[in-house]
Amino acid sequence: MTAGIVDPLREPFRLRYLTLRNRVVSTSHEPAYAEGGLPKERYRAYHVEKARGGVGLTMVGGSAVVAPDSPPAFGNLELHRDEIVPWLRAMADEVHEHGAAIMCQVTHLGRRTSNYDGDWLPLIAPSPLREPAHRSFPKVAEQWDLDRIARAYADGAARCRDAGLDGIELEAYTHLLDSFWSPLTNRAGDPYGGSLEERLRFPLQVIRAVRESVGPDYIVGIRMSFDEDAPGGLEQDAALDVARRLVAEGLDFISAIKGHMASDEALSRVIPPMGTPVAPHLELAGAVRRELRVPVMHAARINDVSTARHAIRDGYLDLVGMTRAHIADPHIVAKIERGDEDRIRPCVGATYCLDEIYQARDAKCIHNPSTGRETALPHTVDRAVRARTAVVVGAGAAGLEAARVLAERGHRVVVLEAADAAGGQLLLASAAPRRRDLIGVVDWRLGECEILGVEIRYGVFAGPAEVLAEGPDVVVVATGGLPNTDFLVEGADLVSDSWDVMSGSFRPSGAVLLFDDNGGHPGMDAAEVLALGGADLEIVTPERVLAPDVGGVNYPGYFRVFAEHDVRITLNERLVAVRRSAGRLEVDLYNEYAHVTRNRSFDQVVVEHGTLPQDELYHALVPGSSNLGEVDHAALLASRPQAVERNPGGGYQLFRIGDAVSSRNVHAAVFDAFRLCRVL
Repeated sequence: MTAGIVDPLREPFRLRYLTLRNRVVSTSHEPAYAEGGLPKERYRAYHVEKARGGVGLTMVGGSAVVAPDSPPAFGNLELHRDEIVPWLRAMADEVHEHGAAIMCQVTHLGRRTSNYDGDWLPLIAPSPLREPAHRSFPKVAEQWDLDRIARAYADGAARCRDAGLDGIELEAYTHLLDSFWSPLTNRAGDPYGGSLEERLRFPLQVIRAVRESVGPDYIVGIRMSFDEDAPGGLEQDAALDVARRLVAEGLDFISAIKGHMASDEALSRVIPPMGTPVAPHLELAGAVRRELRVPVMHAARINDVSTARHAIRDGYLDLVGMTRAHIADPHIVAKIERGDEDRIRPCVGATYCLDEIYQARDAKCIHNPSTGRETALPHTVDRAVRARTAVVVGAGAAGLEAARVLAERGHRVVVLEAADAAGGQLLLASAAPRRRDLIGVVDWRLGECEILGVEIRYGVFAGPAEVLAEGPDVVVVATGGLPNTDFLVEGADLVSDSWDVMSGSFRPSGAVLLFDDNGGHPGMDAAEVLALGGADLEIVTPERVLAPDVGGVNYPGYFRVFAEHDVRITLNERLVAVRRSAGRLEVDLYNEYAHVTRNRSFDQVVVEHGTLPQDELYHALVPGSSNLGEVDHAALLASRPQAVERNPGGGYQLFRIGDAVSSRNVHAAVFDAFRLCRVL
């Protein structure tokens, strides 16, 4: 910010009795860090780090469930249990010690979970309509169900108050409360269907029960959709009418959303990934603020400080949600305050955080390995006692992270890169227009390396002589891998690979087969480029679903392109051989279920089967190293320095990381580099 001008993001905000130190919020979301439904050490450390990093308000429990017939769908907190109170209190106390406020999102999931989980109780909803995403058929709620659940909401809210949290947020988009007022989900008759008054009967019962339970002064807000963005769904004017009636019951703030979450495609519009416009729903949130005259917060792809500042300065929002941005860098506000805004680790919109949850794992940032691992891996790097010379070979994600961390440690770092630019495989991945923001993973590290004095030499195809000429104490080999076509029993020399497609060296012509048994983004990126390039494309995979490692927010973008360009998809078949025949390529496709092989013909064949390590340099350097390349796994996992000495006459420690070890992803590459190098 220009000297003398007050940064709108840093202005305090008064929310009833509570003064927030700034306008920046990490909105409610579920990282799946709970242990047995409770926010124990890992969950607490994740939110405390954001408080330490300067956020004004961190919101937990996306969403905390109030009853056993709302079993956790994403590792949710179980707010119906009394034993959650001391865990919430410990988290609230520590967040408060660092100057931030903390609230909890509270919900009953309704049909947005599985009846084949938890206690196997039937799910409830106003109508027996199945949610596509979670695939369970709910029973129609009876009066005793609704009375019971209203009490459960009240009790859950009281637990939050008793734990010292500053307030709660009721969740009401694609969950139970809004399923009553939404025309998409309520087809009931009297007394809970029909007119708006009838459809609001149960939600108002809940709000009144909550307010009676926590008292008139406790902060209670709601997160709701103001346009369900679906045929027959709730539209803006009707949603505003609903909100006015809810606010009249004593709600203190609104968290405004656009869309619904009943399908993966719909969710990908509520939580937009990379390749979509920045802050696409900000105008809607601004309209809500103008119409309702109640404090409004909003989060949807507000990834950068400039957009967040615009949202506050120009009156769209009172509080701006930078939720995925804080997963990438929990110290956003602290860096703004000390003049390091340009050093904020960017959220590139990859939404790997949600992809991991959709794989029944837990949230991880694609390029911040400390997020979710705060109890073991701090977000900062301490300086080493003694400076050493380190040579890093390769300037992809792994190599640049190694260089950055080693330089933070105070070591002299030289990076040798064979290409004329940094980035490695990320340069290829970001060549797809929708995935271009991935280059931010590279650009941020290049900026940090420049600040830290790392020397990067391009156009150096490093052999042992080039490495040893630097007199290294440590050598980190991050040379990546090359496309693997060795799986074919015949015809490896006849196929192209996904790198050829992404680099632009492959020109599609005629009927193109893309075989993908990697199951992640690389094959889908190549398929999208081929489809947009006019290829007559068929994707073949041995999996029972396409791209099983691409999560629910990201795959709809690919599928949309495939549908628009008539891409054919064949499941359950494995490419085993390719040969020339009559001017075309004849392929053998094996189906292991039927144990049969089909012969088909294409004009071109592209394969995606991961990479094989480029490890020649590593193996050439092993004999001269003190550790002979060995990694002490126990020390690595305990964040202790590597002290293996297999060769006392060796002149340097030698390690390899990322795809130079095996074919993996970006997160694995930076995780390898960070946890190894932060203690070297």
